[in-house]
Amino acid sequence: MDAIQAIVLGIVQGLTEFLPISSTAHQRIVASIMGWDDPGAAFTAVTQLGTEAAVLIYFRKDLWEVITTWLRSLRQPALRSDPHARMGWYIIVATIPIGLLGLAFKDQIESGARDLYLIGATLIVFGLVMGFADSQAELEKDVDDLDLRSGFLVGLAQSLALVPGVSRSGATMSAGLLLGLTREAAARFSFLLAIPAVLASGLFELVSLAGGDSPGNDPWWAIALATILAFVIGYAAIAWLLRYVTHHSLRVFVGYRIALGTLVLLLAGTGAIH
Repeated sequence: MDAIQAIVLGIVQGLTEFLPISSTAHQRIVASIMGWDDPGAAFTAVTQLGTEAAVLIYFRKDLWEVITTWLRSLRQPALRSDPHARMGWYIIVATIPIGLLGLAFKDQIESGARDLYLIGATLIVFGLVMGFADSQAELEKDVDDLDLRSGFLVGLAQSLALVPGVSRSGATMSAGLLLGLTREAAARFSFLLAIPAVLASGLFELVSLAGGDSPGNDPWWAIALATILAFVIGYAAIAWLLRYVTHHSLRVFVGYRIALGTLVLLLAGTGAIH
């Protein structure tokens, strides 16, 4: 990987991690179109640390309240009904499905799941799912209105994002909308929920690669450059998306996913990309 590839893939990661269009799919597609090697699941997991750092900083006050209140509630029963303490439990419970499935299907995720035909199909299918969820959304509940069952269901939806093309934010926002959350609340919970799973995945890859080659034998400076760019662009993407969904539906993302998925299937079918 050279500097141009690192810059492009870092920007792609930052732009697409939080938008409901699948960052993993975009890294795979962009690399194929440019004639580059697939950056691989390990590269994606490591660069996601940059975008999750953006979440940690953007939601630092919320996270501090959640963590400190949850910890205090373990000793103070009166705090267990506090929204921040409950949010701590929701995030923990909702992370269990993707943690178990991610470990169980690690090999498939890093190899066969990155097939372009699968990516094209999932972009279309889950774009339609997202469009249905957006059209049926009651938009009545805030994050504080969630319960443990709802948190677990959103967590199950998050586990679908192990398949490239689904989109972590797309799956969790769709589940949130079907459960009655407003678009802004669904996006906010989606961002917070992603933190444990993405940090664990990225750190796992870093630990497993410690003392060995970097992902795909790429130089570490290229990985670092891509991760830094993902952080900067990702921070801006969070702020933009939260403002956008306050006043707009998700239709533009649905249309984009269907168009991109169709293009990928056509290009893959004709052998233009592979």
